[in-house]
Amino acid sequence: MCGIIGYIGNRDASPILIESLKKLEYRGYDSSGIGLLDHQSNLIVRKAKGKIKNLEETFKGKPLPFCNVGISHTRWATHGLPSDENSHPHTDNAQEIAVVHNGIIENYAPLKEKLKKQGCHFISQTDTEVIAHLIATLYKGDLRLAVQKAINQLQGAFAIGVISKQHPDVFIAARVGSPLIIGLG
Repeated sequence: MCGIIGYIGNRDASPILIESLKKLEYRGYDSSGIGLLDHQSNLIVRKAKGKIKNLEETFKGKPLPFCNVGISHTRWATHGLPSDENSHPHTDNAQEIAVVHNGIIENYAPLKEKLKKQGCHFISQTDTEVIAHLIATLYKGDLRLAVQKAINQLQGAFAIGVISKQHPDVFIAARVGSPLIIGLG
């Protein structure tokens, strides 16, 4: 079980995401992470093994800029041991797309092998990293379409949050057989 949160709006995303993670920490205490898009479309990813306070420690000396789009995750490990590398968000090799995920991708192993043959380099042992690479290989200018095509190849029950440097004003959330709540306000 994990907790994922995404935010897009006019306020600074990082305090909202961190406070939301603290409310969901019971869903995963192995690690946590945050992915943000700043106003120059830079993708900022910070993650840490252990409690959310460890993630907050990564902000000291390197404060986060104002960002109005972001995703975050608190992890309960299912694939790969708790570690910084296995923490979410995961990105593609170009660090253009970031993904957080709750659930299990049952066919991640064959997808991972296929993606490796296409030149994708993996740094984690998670099933989630497969999603980021798969979306990137399917991306042809339309992020929503790439996510839809990726979901069609995934087997299992899951919910995901996706952001991309190429679409700094977009946050995509999707689910298959797993709960996902979207709030507006």
